[in-house]
Amino acid sequence: MEMEDRMESQKRTETSKETLISEKTGSLGCCGWFIIILVGTFTICLFPFTIWFCLKIVQEYERAVIFRLGRITDRKAKGPGIFFILPCTDSFVKVDLRTVSFDIPPQEILTKDSVTVSVDGVVYFRVNDPIASVANVTNADFATRLLAQTTLRNVLGTKNLAEVLSDREGIAHSMQTNLDEATDNWGIKVERVEIKDVKLPHQLQRAMAAEAEAAREARAKVIAAEGEMNASRALKEASLVISESPAALQLRYLQTLNTIAAEKNSTIVFPLPLDILSHFMRK
Repeated sequence: MEMEDRMESQKRTETSKETLISEKTGSLGCCGWFIIILVGTFTICLFPFTIWFCLKIVQEYERAVIFRLGRITDRKAKGPGIFFILPCTDSFVKVDLRTVSFDIPPQEILTKDSVTVSVDGVVYFRVNDPIASVANVTNADFATRLLAQTTLRNVLGTKNLAEVLSDREGIAHSMQTNLDEATDNWGIKVERVEIKDVKLPHQLQRAMAAEAEAAREARAKVIAAEGEMNASRALKEASLVISESPAALQLRYLQTLNTIAAEKNSTIVFPLPLDILSHFMRK
C-alpha cells in the first residue's frame, strides 16, 4: 500500500509539473509572433554582427532554461554545448546540475524528554529538473538550505536523547525522505543527509559520566563478590579433601616450601603444629 501511494503521489507530481510547464510554454499570441518575426528578420539581415549575440555555450554540467517573451520555449532545458537565441526577445538562465553540499548550522533543539542539545549536519543535493528549479521557486539553493534547518529541528524534536545519540542513521534517513518529498516540486533531488555532531551541555556530560562511573563500580563490586564466593567454595571443597587424607596436608606443605624456595627468599617460616608444642610444654 505504501508503494502504491508513493507511486500515485509521484504520478500526481509529474502531472502537475507537466501542467505547469505547458501553461508556461503556451502560445505567444499574434503580437508575440509578430515581434519574433521582426527580430528574426533583423537578425538575418545583420547576421555577421548578430551571430555574437545569438550564439551561446553551456558546460557539460550546466543546462540553459530559455525564456522567449517571458515564456519558457521548450519543456526540456538546452545544453550542453552550443545553442542559439534571438536577441532582445530571448533570455536564459544557467542551472548547475552538479551535486551541492552544505553544512546545516548548529541547531539548539529540545528533545522529546526535555533535554537541550546542539546538533549540526550536512546535506547533499542536486538539481533534477532545471525548468522546475527556475520556474517554481525563487532561489532553489537558498530554499533547500532553510528547509533543511527546519526539518532537522522538527525530526529531532520527536526523538529522545538516547535515540538522538544512538540512531543517527535513522534520523538521517528520515530527514532525507522529508526533504526529498518537500523539494520535489522545486526540481531538487536530495541525495544524502548526515548528522555530523551532537553537543550536550557540560552539566549533562558530567552527570552522564558520573552515572557511567557508578555503574562500572557497581559491576566491579558484583564481580569481586562473585569471585570471593567462588573462592570460598573452592577452599571448602579443598578442606574436605585434605581432611579425608592427612598425607595431603603434608604434600601441600612441601609444595608450598618448594614455591617459596623457587623465589630465592632468605627467610622461610616453618609452621609447627600445636600438638608438638604442647608435648614440650608438658616436659
